[in-house]
Amino acid sequence: MEKIIEIAVIVAGIDEEYQNSVIEGIISCAKDKNANISCFSAFGGVLSNSKYDVGEYNIYSLINFEKFDGVILLSNTISDPIEKEKIVNRVKRSGLPVSILDCSEYHEFHNISIDNFSAMKKLVRHIIVGHSAKVINYISGPVSNPEAADRHRAFNEVIHEFNIEVPEERIYHGNFRAVDGKKAIEYFYSTNLPHPQAIICANDAMALAAIEELTNMGYKVPDDVIVTGFDNTYNARHHLPALTTVSRPLDEAGYKACEVILKVINGKKQKDTISLKSSPVFSESCGCKAPQPIDIDEYKTAAYKTINGFRNDISLLKRMTAQLADNDTPDDNIRTVASLIQEVQCERFAICLCSNWDQSITGKATDDIPEIYQIQGYTEKMSAPLVFMNGRNNPVTVFDSSDMLPLPISGGGNVSYFLPLHFRERCLGYYVFVNSAFPLKSLLCHALMLNISNSIENICKLLHLNSMIAELDKLYIVDPLCNIYNRNGFIRMAGQMFKACQSSGRKILISFIDMDGLKYINDNFGHKEGDYALQHLARIIKDCCKSGRICARFGGDEFIILGANATDEDVPALESTFNIQLESINRIIRKPYKISASIGSIVTDATGDVTLFNLITKADEIMYEKKKRKRTSPYLRRDQGQDDVNYDTPWNYKT
Repeated sequence: MEKIIEIAVIVAGIDEEYQNSVIEGIISCAKDKNANISCFSAFGGVLSNSKYDVGEYNIYSLINFEKFDGVILLSNTISDPIEKEKIVNRVKRSGLPVSILDCSEYHEFHNISIDNFSAMKKLVRHIIVGHSAKVINYISGPVSNPEAADRHRAFNEVIHEFNIEVPEERIYHGNFRAVDGKKAIEYFYSTNLPHPQAIICANDAMALAAIEELTNMGYKVPDDVIVTGFDNTYNARHHLPALTTVSRPLDEAGYKACEVILKVINGKKQKDTISLKSSPVFSESCGCKAPQPIDIDEYKTAAYKTINGFRNDISLLKRMTAQLADNDTPDDNIRTVASLIQEVQCERFAICLCSNWDQSITGKATDDIPEIYQIQGYTEKMSAPLVFMNGRNNPVTVFDSSDMLPLPISGGGNVSYFLPLHFRERCLGYYVFVNSAFPLKSLLCHALMLNISNSIENICKLLHLNSMIAELDKLYIVDPLCNIYNRNGFIRMAGQMFKACQSSGRKILISFIDMDGLKYINDNFGHKEGDYALQHLARIIKDCCKSGRICARFGGDEFIILGANATDEDVPALESTFNIQLESINRIIRKPYKISASIGSIVTDATGDVTLFNLITKADEIMYEKKKRKRTSPYLRRDQGQDDVNYDTPWNYKT
């Protein structure tokens, strides 16, 4: 059987039209050749939050290059230069054949390039010659982006060719995002320079946002100012006015990138660089006529589908937000997502979690203390509580992160999207969409993932909160030295047990224990030894608490045992076991003192007007009579310096 070729695609911002078009070309070629595509994508630079970007870019560390035969790299979509360099270096070390889009910096990669330079020069010349523009501003892409650099270089060459001065104040450096177009207009019109006659933009997204902001300010395009873009996107073609821009064969570039890799894998030598042509499109935003009229019927159909798709996605997002907000456990979250994700056309959807996703966050990492939660990379072992396929959940308890997929996929022609699951910089895991257009086509895919990520973090915090409450409750009811109930704990548990015996007519056992000679041990051997003796006495008392009995440290050196459903035979059995264990522990520890205690016990009906306070008092009196009968010595007599137990209000139990 012929081996299925596996190709990794590394990209950022797959919800943008440029990435959409290139990836569609890649997928088309892969399906033609029965190859599998695994697309690893981040949404870095979207929220202007450095911690958030760390969490997004971490998805690239998931890639196990040993599982792939080739790589397609869209480094021009990754705005962070440091992250870009890290990814490029990892790809180089993999030794795999690589196609890269529009980047000639790395000679070891096959560069699938679209001629940005020539088309931009033609466009700028048209604005100067065809429309007599002399005062021109420019909105650039990121300086580190090769495409942005080519377009800016082309702009500068034509400007110098016509001896037009463009001071630095007329240049705005953006990141190819729509918001940069808005910010650029705000900046340009805040200066004291004469207003521009034309604004050349390095892509359509910034150009359309610039037109919108100009319109809001009362300016008309192209009557007051010409605006041009670059990419000839769907929105640019269907905008009013239609945008003057540059058409690029993006689908073809994606197809070629995949085709080159497949041929290299099959041993066929390929050119280092393949260059595709682009061409300017002169349209309404510069004052020209649109090259071809829009088919209104076709546009209406497409617009309806788009709007209806948005409505469905927003409805899904709203319902998921509301239901996730009600969840208190991880299982609740998984059930909610599973019940709603089936509305997204998807052959398979998985939530993969790091093994430490729910660990406690208690402080900040230092040089001496490692990271307190996952930031870089993924844990060696992962779980997939949700693997939704064939209409039901198929959870995977544990799998290796190096496998990336919690369950293998059979056959070729499959497309998997790996997207980050995180809260700020904290890595929680990742999502996997298999054979679904949703990550590529829905602008709400990112919002949906953020929603699920935030809900998982909220569940994590709730688990931590409940854990801390339980720990605080334990501190409230458990004696930290003896690790048995303290008086608070005894009040809580004994009250319930006593009332149960009252209602059922069962007898109750109470033993009151007072340690002998604690003051002697403290005075002669130190309080550390006193604590040691108390701890061993508490262990003996705890060992005597079988069959549902409870015990507590009732005071400084006083303890109590309470048991339900007791019989008269329980008293001698309990006290015999207690005394035998005392003798045994003294033989074992061989201290210069003996651990000794006096015990008084009763078994009685919990009926009538008797209260638990009455019964404890009786047991204490029996214990004290036994203590008095012991040999009178400074070592054994009841310590006069000890505070007696106060049996006031906490023991006011009524039948």
